[in-house]
Amino acid sequence: MGWMLDSFDVMLYAIVLAALIGDPVLHLSFRTAGILGSVTLLAAAAGGVAFGVIADRIGRKRALMAAILVYSIFTAACGFAQSAIQLAVFRVLLGLGMGGEWATGVALVSESFPARHRGKALAFVQSSWAIGYGLAALVNLIVMPIWGWRGVFFVGVLPALFTTWIRRKVEEPKIWRETPASERGRIGMLFAPDIAKVTVFITLMNACTLFGWWGLNSWVPGYLALDPARGGIGLSSSAMSLFVIAMQSGMWLGYVSFGFIADAIGRKKTYVMYVLAASVLLPLYGFLKAPALLFVLGPFVAFFGTGYYSGFGAVIAELYPTPVRATAAGVCYNTGRIASAAAPFVVGSLADSHGFFAAFAVAGAAFLLAAVMWIRIPETRNAELR
Repeated sequence: MGWMLDSFDVMLYAIVLAALIGDPVLHLSFRTAGILGSVTLLAAAAGGVAFGVIADRIGRKRALMAAILVYSIFTAACGFAQSAIQLAVFRVLLGLGMGGEWATGVALVSESFPARHRGKALAFVQSSWAIGYGLAALVNLIVMPIWGWRGVFFVGVLPALFTTWIRRKVEEPKIWRETPASERGRIGMLFAPDIAKVTVFITLMNACTLFGWWGLNSWVPGYLALDPARGGIGLSSSAMSLFVIAMQSGMWLGYVSFGFIADAIGRKKTYVMYVLAASVLLPLYGFLKAPALLFVLGPFVAFFGTGYYSGFGAVIAELYPTPVRATAAGVCYNTGRIASAAAPFVVGSLADSHGFFAAFAVAGAAFLLAAVMWIRIPETRNAELR
């Protein structure tokens, strides 16, 4: 639920992007819209590292509640923005909570399931991102015609209510409670001689996949909804929402299937298979202009271009010990996110100057580079936590 609602809140921006560009008050250009996406990711990187350390030190439960409250409140605040600067401030604050939710949740779930089912459990958690993204498109479909893009953002405050359920129902994992407080959250442990190179390559690999993911997903709604004269497909807001919802079916299946395949044949082989397929499909999606073809191809792009994220949490959990598990998730995931923060800007700028084929081809190249990084990352298949 927490990850679904995180996705719901953060993807509202991408869903209403075409409306923001056309808004007479904000006057957003392609480049400005891309910069706003990038600053959100930079803030998410900072929030992810900070909340990872916090989750190791004070517990997964309290850190999770705080992260959800932050991203809910400031998503709604985006609806009050009267300028690009105001919107940027709210997106930065939203990003802090968004980054913190993943690192905290991954540690919580990893420590709550047996090794043989860890990949599947994290896959179902990750699959909720597709549900949240689809829900954002559905809210846009219903709310946009009535209250406009501001109303869409106002709906984003609803996830804050979920924190009351967490407070009453979620318990801290036993393995975390038994770790010495003095060892919790020490970032230096990630760079000990026996693990430092792995930390570097995991971070680089994740930077590449995040660049590809955000390069695509920050601009897919815009690509579908923008006028053909500006390089888009020219779909109506309602049609665009339906296309995005259809893509989420592929995304959800990609997330879930990854967990089962990775538990069966290993994290490494499954990861490489997915990102190589994504490196081919992304440029193809930017090349094709026929709406019918894009509607059919979209779920396959989402399947391979996102499904691999189900494995990242399991790899982190199985490589790093309990005192720094959330810290490792925060640092490796979010340091990579700093590099990927350029993706919305780079892809938006390329789309403006060279078209969406060139823009999505660059995102595809990032996936190819991610596959190369796996040469130096060990297989961790179903290892017991320590």
